[in-house]
Amino acid sequence: MANNQLVAQQKQIADSVENKVAEFVKGGQLDLPADYSPGNAMRSAWLKLQEVQTKDYKPALEVATKDSVANALLSMVVQGLNPEKNQGYFIMYGSKLTFQRSYFGTMAVTKRVTGAKDIVGQVIYEGDDVTYDMVNGKIKDLVHKQKFGNINKDKIIGAYATIVMPNPEDNYIELMTFEEILAAWSQSKMWGKDQKAPKAGSTHDKFAQEMAKKTVINRACKNFINSSDDSSVVSEFFNRQSGDIKEAEVAEEIEDNANTEYFDADYSEVTEESTNKQEQPQEENKSSDDPF
Repeated sequence: MANNQLVAQQKQIADSVENKVAEFVKGGQLDLPADYSPGNAMRSAWLKLQEVQTKDYKPALEVATKDSVANALLSMVVQGLNPEKNQGYFIMYGSKLTFQRSYFGTMAVTKRVTGAKDIVGQVIYEGDDVTYDMVNGKIKDLVHKQKFGNINKDKIIGAYATIVMPNPEDNYIELMTFEEILAAWSQSKMWGKDQKAPKAGSTHDKFAQEMAKKTVINRACKNFINSSDDSSVVSEFFNRQSGDIKEAEVAEEIEDNANTEYFDADYSEVTEESTNKQEQPQEENKSSDDPF
């Protein structure tokens, strides 16, 4: 794509995104952080996009549809995120560009939407003593006693995350067994069909503790935002990420198998949802957890 064409495309897309954001702000649906500049975030995004490629090593901006680029940038700006701060990244699926919020981005949005002071994850090992109360289906007063000798990445039995609120009574705790954590990891495309544990030498194997913390924090943030009373456009875009990614993966799979004799999956429902999502953000599939 010629440079002048790229510049013209960038301006057209940037203008459309800024106009949409202005509509949200004017309608009282969006309140951007005081220290957040959509213009600066988009400039950072355009620089990052110069490096993004398809799986065939083609420049993303030469392949991606204008609508997908605009929607990816809109998702980033509405959530108040900036790729320069490692709060998200851009990935191509076929001809569709997606913006995927990172672990840091998820925490940033959660703090912004809920007013949380901090978000902390902790790992539970064999031999640890963990007690807590259940009040109206919520974990309260969790006490975790641990001996230094228990810390061993091969003896993880679970993890929990605490979203610390200004009022301690409002703190939110998410608890996961290691089996649940493995189930979340298994959603990754890098996970083999019959794989039961992280591959030796993989990130999930070498840094199991940190990966477990990230997974439970990610789920805690999702569940806490969804349990809050916030109905802003920020929450809607926060929740639509997994659905958009899955939709893009399906579209890519259709493209990859277009000339294959055996491919009989029915994607009519997904296609219909795709059309609807252009007009109204949809809530993500609650059964899908982003793997870390």
